[in-house]
Amino acid sequence: MIYSYFVEKSIRQSFDDINNHRVDAAVKALVPHVRHRVSGVHALGGERHDKEAARRWFERLGRVLPNLQITVKHIWVKGWPWHTTVFAEWDGAGTLLNGTSYVNRGLHVFTLRWGRVHALEEFQDSQAAARGLAAQAAAGLEEAVAEQIVS
Repeated sequence: MIYSYFVEKSIRQSFDDINNHRVDAAVKALVPHVRHRVSGVHALGGERHDKEAARRWFERLGRVLPNLQITVKHIWVKGWPWHTTVFAEWDGAGTLLNGTSYVNRGLHVFTLRWGRVHALEEFQDSQAAARGLAAQAAAGLEEAVAEQIVS
């Protein structure tokens, strides 16, 4: 279906935007009252209910894991333009400030309506994220252990 092709292309582009720290482009498709949830009790965990808080979260992601590169493995698109669910399986890797490798993997679940993101839930290895953030904080990056951005 041609619709699925364009949705997949858009989702891949959003991951590329995040990899390249283009936050404005990455959050452009979010509705003002988006629900963004990330598992884990760490600086990148929590739940946000508005676009501005989600923007701040993506900006923080770029600061606390500045060379994180997310590689999309598979994307599945289900539904119609008025209600679409997208699953994006990914691997993430980078180098922490102490020189060690950061590796994580996960699944994003997007809920789209007419091409706009109404919900984004991120499932990942939250313990790997917490360990990586703790290492960043130990190397002097205080924001890596800051309070969650919630709204």
